[in-house]
Amino acid sequence: MAHKILIVDDAAFMRMMIKDILSKNGYDIVGEAADGAQAVDKYKETQPDLVTMDITMPEMDGITALKEIKKINSGAKVIMCSAMGQQAMVIDAIQAGAKDFIVKPFQADRVLEAIGKALG
Repeated sequence: MAHKILIVDDAAFMRMMIKDILSKNGYDIVGEAADGAQAVDKYKETQPDLVTMDITMPEMDGITALKEIKKINSGAKVIMCSAMGQQAMVIDAIQAGAKDFIVKPFQADRVLEAIGKALG
């Protein structure tokens, strides 16, 4: 059975890029969210195997959303997506329980490697 993935990014274009990479490689996209608050709701609703989470978003940022999701399920697998130059935030995210991070612009092989490792 395909792994279920929730994609969270405030940029529709970025969600589309990740969705494209993942669906072509057999992953099942169970939902998308444009901010952290939506991400937490969608997580409860879809119970995905993995979440790709943008760090910088309106309403609720990715690190706060990650912490909220970890409260719902301490075993949740979340991979953070960051722009270059967000090292401090990436470190915060890893400390908050993120499994890995991928840097924008996305490279398909790196995205697949991070997701494979997190799910493996």
